[in-house]
Amino acid sequence: MSSPANVFRELHETGCFIVPNPWDVVSARLLVHCGFKALATTSSGYAFTTGRRDSSRQISRQEAIDHASALSRTTGLPVTLDGEDCFADTPEGVAETVALAAKAGLAGISIEDRDTSNPGRIRPYSEALERVQAAVLEARKSGIVLTARADGLGKGAYDLDEVLRRLSAFAEAGADVVYAPGLPDLEAIRTVCASVPVPVNHVIGQGASGLSFDQLADAGVRRISLGGSFTRAALNAINTLGQTIAAGDFTCLDAAPAWSRLC
Repeated sequence: MSSPANVFRELHETGCFIVPNPWDVVSARLLVHCGFKALATTSSGYAFTTGRRDSSRQISRQEAIDHASALSRTTGLPVTLDGEDCFADTPEGVAETVALAAKAGLAGISIEDRDTSNPGRIRPYSEALERVQAAVLEARKSGIVLTARADGLGKGAYDLDEVLRRLSAFAEAGADVVYAPGLPDLEAIRTVCASVPVPVNHVIGQGASGLSFDQLADAGVRRISLGGSFTRAALNAINTLGQTIAAGDFTCLDAAPAWSRLC
């Protein structure tokens, strides 16, 4: 049987696909019934639903890996970990995180150029690249799929030219997938896809909006993730249901899924 990492890698080679981001076991199980072939964790969704802040190291490395492993075990699907900045300040620490994710049986892991020990800071180019290089060297030992992110555009830290510089360098260093949250429009997405030699992920909910699956696929995107926007949408549904029920209308509960879909 193919390993989860190999299955996940092959999905990137067969056209564009969607990898949704559940925040707990039950949401992951529902997504299995929807027919998705792989899942990704969401650091923001998991943090918010446990009452903590995202990208501030309030979630430990081991907790994040254990959370992703639980989703993998309960669904049997390849799961890629939202690794933030790999919960480490040094390249050696980055490599250790990648090794632990692979040992846990995860299919993939991402690394971004944000510094979660200093929220709001984007790491300089040379520092970010050195960390990606360390992650690549470790990922190649196990075959885990490594995604490298350039987060500075969405945070106003640099422009599209710097996005292209960083993603190209990450790809050249050996990252399997790259992406940049916050790309403003379809033309920018198309430019990124045409500029790097590896599959590009696009995350819904940051930057460009209103784009269809076909538009993103035609632009060259190979993987579409939902990030924390999926969790926010689900919580909005709870808010809407709560308001309806508070007004005395319980019929909205009739459409709830059967218990059999939740276990």
